[in-house]
Amino acid sequence: MTALRKTARENNVYLRVVRNTLLKRAVAETEYECIQDVLVGPTILAFSQEDPGAAARVLKDFAKGNDKFEIKALSVGGELLDASQIDRLAKLPTHDEALSLLMSVMLAPVTKLARTMNEVPTKATRAVAAVRDQKQEAA
Repeated sequence: MTALRKTARENNVYLRVVRNTLLKRAVAETEYECIQDVLVGPTILAFSQEDPGAAARVLKDFAKGNDKFEIKALSVGGELLDASQIDRLAKLPTHDEALSLLMSVMLAPVTKLARTMNEVPTKATRAVAAVRDQKQEAA
């Protein structure tokens, strides 16, 4: 459990062990009210405000090494997801990864235009060189 808390702190994930009765009162009439049905047994809440997939990655990695640790459910934006959906959430890119993907998509058309514009003089040079070689062979 200490390793889980340490990993959560390193990834800016808020992690708390909570009582189910208090949690049921806290989520009543909120968008997370959907989790009330799965609140049975010990419960750990994990939140991440900066990166939506960070909490899922931390819990998934911890669950791999601990057989007794069970992920009950996920709630994202008021929608209750099955525990098997954690892979989908854990594979979300981090903020920096998402920005780099966006930048690569934005840069691709500009790069292609530059290559295309560079290809025109190259083709003209090759054509002139081919005509020169034909004239030299003919002479």
